[in-house]
Amino acid sequence: MSQLICQNLTLGYEGQKILSDLSFSVESGDYLCILGENGSGKTTLMKTILGLRKPMSGEIRTGDGLNRRSIGYLPQQTMVQKDFPASVREIVLSGFQGQCGLRPFYTKDEKQQAEKNMALMGLSGMQKRCYRELSGGQQQRVLLARALCATEKMLLLDEPVAGLDPKVTQEMYRLIEQLNKEHGITVVMISHDLRAALQFANKILHIGDKVFFGTREAYLRYAAAQREEGSCTHV
Repeated sequence: MSQLICQNLTLGYEGQKILSDLSFSVESGDYLCILGENGSGKTTLMKTILGLRKPMSGEIRTGDGLNRRSIGYLPQQTMVQKDFPASVREIVLSGFQGQCGLRPFYTKDEKQQAEKNMALMGLSGMQKRCYRELSGGQQQRVLLARALCATEKMLLLDEPVAGLDPKVTQEMYRLIEQLNKEHGITVVMISHDLRAALQFANKILHIGDKVFFGTREAYLRYAAAQREEGSCTHV
């Protein structure tokens, strides 16, 4: 069942179009990788899905019990965020803020869920540690646990392995795959890692001068055809 439908989207800012007439859908349980060059509009698309930006035209619909407030989001980290002076537990619990409304406290169930998500991310025993003292990989696991507090349905991940060493990168990919395969959470991930996209994703959205949306297998055929077309062009 479709959790997210983007139809005829035109995206941009300050009157400048970045993407035009983009349509795709995400089904429950999908693992969708969004590929494309820098500046192609990947992050703008993700922020538009979250309602942080408005599309210039087109529409975004949700289904299967999903709404924008029940999507977990892991954005790209800035240096200011990496130096944030809060405990691991405080940051993970903040994932519930979108559901608190005017309530100035976290419920018992929310605290228990935060503990569960920290354990799932291998953070047990680290709840009181200061976030800025953690390694890059540990910080990303904290942010992933935080994103899980916002959702049981869909995660939007903006280059979650950027800046991590190869070993930690593989650990992050393994955790994300586990969330998708074992916990049934739909994953929409921006990536520059084509090899990982083809290993883990069941669907690919490639945006740029040309747009592709389809299964991993169809993308392999598309990419091969593009390479052949490019080689013919240079003959």
